[in-house]
Amino acid sequence: MGTSMTTTVRDLMEESGVAFGTSGARGLVTAMTDRVCYGYTRGFLSYLLEIGEFRPGGEVALAGDLRPSTPRILKACAEAIRDAGGAPVFCGYVPTPALATYAFARKTPSIMVTGSHIPDNRNGVKFHRAAGEVLKDDEAGMSRQTTTPDPAKFDAAGALKAPAPLPPVRDVEEAFVRRYLDVFGADALTGLTIGLYQHSAVGRDVIARIFAALGAEVVALGRSDTFIPVDTEALRPEDIKLARDWAAERRFDALASTDGDSDRPLLSDHKGRWLRGDILGILCARELGADAVVTPVSSNTALEKCGAFARTQRSRIGSPYVIGAMQEQTGVVCGYEANGGFLLGSPVTRNGRTLSALPTRDSVLPIVAVLAAAKRRPIADLVAELPRRVTYSDRIKDFPTADSKAILAYLSQTDQSQARIEAAFSSLAGELASVDQTDGLRMTFANASVIHLRPSGNAPELRCYTETDDEASAEALNVAALNQVREYLVNASRG
Repeated sequence: MGTSMTTTVRDLMEESGVAFGTSGARGLVTAMTDRVCYGYTRGFLSYLLEIGEFRPGGEVALAGDLRPSTPRILKACAEAIRDAGGAPVFCGYVPTPALATYAFARKTPSIMVTGSHIPDNRNGVKFHRAAGEVLKDDEAGMSRQTTTPDPAKFDAAGALKAPAPLPPVRDVEEAFVRRYLDVFGADALTGLTIGLYQHSAVGRDVIARIFAALGAEVVALGRSDTFIPVDTEALRPEDIKLARDWAAERRFDALASTDGDSDRPLLSDHKGRWLRGDILGILCARELGADAVVTPVSSNTALEKCGAFARTQRSRIGSPYVIGAMQEQTGVVCGYEANGGFLLGSPVTRNGRTLSALPTRDSVLPIVAVLAAAKRRPIADLVAELPRRVTYSDRIKDFPTADSKAILAYLSQTDQSQARIEAAFSSLAGELASVDQTDGLRMTFANASVIHLRPSGNAPELRCYTETDDEASAEALNVAALNQVREYLVNASRG
């Protein structure tokens, strides 16, 4: 990329290899140079200026996760904010929902530097509009924005020559703690002992504060100075084993954790069995008394089968799609994802206090709400009350997106779809009953088993979701389905 050339955000994506979409920009740290991150940020603010959500002199809130590359990228974003005529407000290294709570309340744009759950050789820059997430309708407007970086600012490798220090930290943690304390009360978790798997999650300390403020005994576990890519939707075997071992060593009512930027939750029962995010979402929605619940097509069908909600709706995968569908609902509205991200689309009144809407992923609300319910009945009992449907997910890492799309196209060809699906999967799941292409390819079989294939939207991975009536068969079906992808479908789709 010529340093003195006017370029668009779309050009930046093509030239740098750093993908851009509604989750922001994500890519390899080596590709996310200061110049690239600067350009994306200028494009974001140019779009907000166009739609009236940013003006010269206006504040833009900034925060980041604990990846080694995050401080450098934050400085590049702050430089772009200043050059756009704005005032960067550095909120520190805090959870994405803590940044959003602060910024949404002030109608202020915000930027979170995080790669979420992906390894630390990658990172990302996530953009929020003044009152909510960037949605699909915003993506085209942001992509066409132009930016002309001053070539004198950057060296030949795209690094800022003289990065300014970040501003002093603005405290946003206190308001984040008060959000839950004011509504749930200081005795909400009294009597509970919670093991907090801290690893390298940016929210590890403030979440401990929240649990303690609500009356729980909190035991810190597994703190790490090295970044650990915990994916709440596809847990590493070591994270599963750690939870079981900790639960066996001492008495916990639950274990809790989050992903890297602490917007996706993990919660286990007293035996250290992590709950799937789509089961946690049902329990939280029920505890909040939701009228309408939105969740992506990949989530567990216990939502509809439990009969607890007046209205349910399925969307494509990704928080922007969930939020878009939530906006069509009325009453107490919430949404959740299979990765555990929980979104509150309307205010909720509890104990005479009102919890304001937070239409972005929040890890704390589902954990606290279900822990509060666990004072009445153990988490394992709450789960056992739901219809017995078990989902399992895994992925093939470093799987080219082009291969994922080719496989889905091969299986979806109209005149041969059923024959090709059954050739690939009938030995695993039997006769095909229906196909849903809302997002990827979700195949339901006559025995009620589900296999759902989908390319990841933010990493070179092919994700597989399976659902059956028990844990062992759901996992076995997932393993077998991914083996079929590797051993049969890759070659078949290439013809």
